[in-house]
Amino acid sequence: MIVGIPKEIKNNESRVGMTPAGVFELVKNNHKVYVQSDAGEGSGFFNQDYQQAGAVILDTIGQVYAMSEMIVKVKEPIEDEYDLIQQGQILFTYFHFASSEALTKAMIKQKAICIAYETVEDEEGTLPLLTPMSEVAGRMAIQQGAKYLEKPVKGRGVLLGGVPGVAPGKVLVLGAGVVGIQAAKMAAGLGAHVTILDVNMKRLRYANDVMPPHVVTEFSNEFNIRRLIKTHDLIIGGVLLKGAKAPNLITRDMLKEMRPGTVIVDVAVDQGGCVETTKPTTHEDPIYIIDDVVHYSVANMPGAVPYTSTMALTNVTLPYALKLANLGWEAACEKDASLKKGLNIVEGNVVYQEIIEAFGWEEIVA
Repeated sequence: MIVGIPKEIKNNESRVGMTPAGVFELVKNNHKVYVQSDAGEGSGFFNQDYQQAGAVILDTIGQVYAMSEMIVKVKEPIEDEYDLIQQGQILFTYFHFASSEALTKAMIKQKAICIAYETVEDEEGTLPLLTPMSEVAGRMAIQQGAKYLEKPVKGRGVLLGGVPGVAPGKVLVLGAGVVGIQAAKMAAGLGAHVTILDVNMKRLRYANDVMPPHVVTEFSNEFNIRRLIKTHDLIIGGVLLKGAKAPNLITRDMLKEMRPGTVIVDVAVDQGGCVETTKPTTHEDPIYIIDDVVHYSVANMPGAVPYTSTMALTNVTLPYALKLANLGWEAACEKDASLKKGLNIVEGNVVYQEIIEAFGWEEIVA
């Protein structure tokens, strides 16, 4: 198979779809790999690294799309890429279709094979290709939240860990999934007081078992959320519904109940956000303020640490990319039930039910 690795062109996205090590494995399996010039530079991988691994360097993104049977990316295609996508071409990347009707309709129109990292699901019900980026984003959420709690950027002026004689800051984590656990771990490490909310008692029991005593768990409901947002300095949104739009756990009216300078980091922004006032931002312009509450909702948070993120991503995506290349998408999905769940759109047909439900469609909308 001919595999293409284009340069990411989304704002401030420095990750790349595959490391030179990943390219080496594909080439070793007799596949041809085209890499766009400087595609990996932001992650610390250079053209010569890819050439040494056996790739052919192409000058433009158009050439990569035109000459490849499968495109391996990080982020969903943006509008400038739509017309480059060919009918029947495999696109293996993060899509998050439920948060963008325009993207969904564009991929239906192009009649591509869209396999979404975020809906590949293993036998245990976990999302192996989403997990490493959720781990990065969960840890980064505390890093960014701590920064935006500083007064010069309109935060409350709170040091999360506190100092002797001064109580530590309080962090509220919505969701005890991968993002929530990683965020809680980082916040606890800084010495903050952490409260984790979830509706899944198994996850709360797990958090209770593995976290230190200054991390507490509570059941998630509107009453508890309204009570806790009044006293917590940093709120992390880490809620995920597989392939579907995230629920709004914090509504617009709740912002008035928060103290001025409270910071919200909504990691669920890719799936529409779990805060009603969430809108996607970029690393270039990461925050906005509504009712004196600082919102941080960068849609590609792990893109700020591209070396770590690209390495972590290729570790988990490469085995699936090899299956797709070795067998073709139909045989690969037939043999691998996990990969089959990654199929979202196939040659103009939406095959993932949650996408249809997200837009209230009764049938395929072309």
